[in-house]
Amino acid sequence: MMPFSFQIDFVNLIFKGILIGIIASAPMGPVGVLCVQRTLNKGRWYGFITGVGASVSDIIYAMITGFGMSFVMNLVNNAETKFLLQILGSIILLIFGIISFRANPTKNMHVSSKQKGTLWHNGITAFLVTFSNPLIIFLFMGCFAQFAFVVPNHPLEMFFGYLSIVFGALLWWYGLTWVIDKVRTIFDTSGIIIINKVIGSVVILFSLIVLFGTMFNLYTLPEF
Repeated sequence: MMPFSFQIDFVNLIFKGILIGIIASAPMGPVGVLCVQRTLNKGRWYGFITGVGASVSDIIYAMITGFGMSFVMNLVNNAETKFLLQILGSIILLIFGIISFRANPTKNMHVSSKQKGTLWHNGITAFLVTFSNPLIIFLFMGCFAQFAFVVPNHPLEMFFGYLSIVFGALLWWYGLTWVIDKVRTIFDTSGIIIINKVIGSVVILFSLIVLFGTMFNLYTLPEF
């Protein structure tokens, strides 16, 4: 039977993964706009499969980031360096939130075709759109550093951690397409901008709380 502390840490890792998956998927970038358009033009499941394609790309970049950071974490054994990494992670999240809040995702928006195509085609094109933007690595670096997500030499735990990132991403896309489908008659491009500003505001607020909490020892993350 596993020790009680291990079970708590494992659950905590899963929770962090779900949260990271949502944070990585939520901003209305090109694939987010594409998901909304396809939901409106083709139907909810075409929008959702667009999110699935994006999630596949995200988890590839998440694993690349995690692998690189696990190597670094093996070399980092002092609390001061880990503290600085968490501060850096909060700053990256703050910058990301500000960029997201100020961005206008509809500015260069291309209207999605109303020809449905196959689900495979919709998923693959979404994957390619997301995979063409490797800057997502910086977001994962910020999240992984702040949440102390990377646990070197624990491959089984990290496997389930990455699965939880996928689950969090799919949870976001499922919820978004459900909402868009329900309000399709009144939803327009201004709704995309509003969603983006709300997401940006939440990320900014969250990153500030965690940043100051970490700086003043008010917020600590459990470790293995």
